[in-house]
Amino acid sequence: MKTPLLALATTLCLSLAARAHDVPAAMTTAAQTFLASLDTAQKTKATYPLDDAERLNWHFIPKERNGLTLKEMNPAQRHLAYSLLGTGLSDDGFTKATTIMSLEQILRELENAPEKRDPEKYHFTIFGEPKAGGVWGWRCEGHHCSVNFTLVDGQISGTPIFFGTNPGVVKEGPRQGLRVLGHEESLGRALAKSLTPEQFKTALLPGDAPKEVLSEALKKVDPIAPSGIAAKDLTDAQKKALREVISAYVDRLEGAVADVQWKEIDTAGFDNLRFTWIGGTEVGQPHYYRVQGPTFLVEYDNTQNGANHPHAVWREFNGDFGADLLKAHMEKAHAK
Repeated sequence: MKTPLLALATTLCLSLAARAHDVPAAMTTAAQTFLASLDTAQKTKATYPLDDAERLNWHFIPKERNGLTLKEMNPAQRHLAYSLLGTGLSDDGFTKATTIMSLEQILRELENAPEKRDPEKYHFTIFGEPKAGGVWGWRCEGHHCSVNFTLVDGQISGTPIFFGTNPGVVKEGPRQGLRVLGHEESLGRALAKSLTPEQFKTALLPGDAPKEVLSEALKKVDPIAPSGIAAKDLTDAQKKALREVISAYVDRLEGAVADVQWKEIDTAGFDNLRFTWIGGTEVGQPHYYRVQGPTFLVEYDNTQNGANHPHAVWREFNGDFGADLLKAHMEKAHAK
């Protein structure tokens, strides 16, 4: 006889397999199944109203947060939480997120800080009531990982999404050489080094690379003053390289969600994108880059801990936390 939690997990797997093409449905089922596995005290910690200020209270530093941690879940509940995470992220995105969580164990050993550095101190939070075609959201968040999804009338927003790693490159031990965000760094550097001296002069901003991404953990981010080189001034090969940089961020999201982002980027005009670089272009030198378009901002910063502590974020000017979807929903509701 199956235990209740095993039955829930089995139901979830079958449902997700049958509805894999329908991301909102899969995400809703995963959230419902996760919530059904929680007891009353756990559910109280894990849930907030959709309009609660907590939904926008996101961050990526090691600080106390609200929500239900992996540490407070039993093994079956953790599997269900990871299943929810997997509905929103691609295979690559899911691997990056969970590997980032595991790096806390390395920091725990390096810093001898068991309370501050804990790979199970990642919080899962549901905002509103998960239901088909409804309006709700959820978050997975802890040190160096913040994943935020909002569902509105069958549409999904997947920003802001932040990944960071410390160490950027694991220098010793059984995982020596691991670079979770190595792809993001290598692609950005390759594009910068492909520029001609005249192009690079346009792309480069003088001064030291900033100590942090400029968008920080703002609830709403506005466009940064235009700088850098425009995509229209790149060669075809360089434009392809720029698209690969963006892909490292957009394609962290599950395919159908990423497709919406790509459509918005191309509709707004790929030639309108701008690539900016600050700092050195050699491995180990502090550096920062960003890609900004009419609808979004990508930032990558690696200056801390001897340029071995990168932060990488994807933001939307009008779509973070589903702001544009919620606005359209409200306008439609009032029109009735």
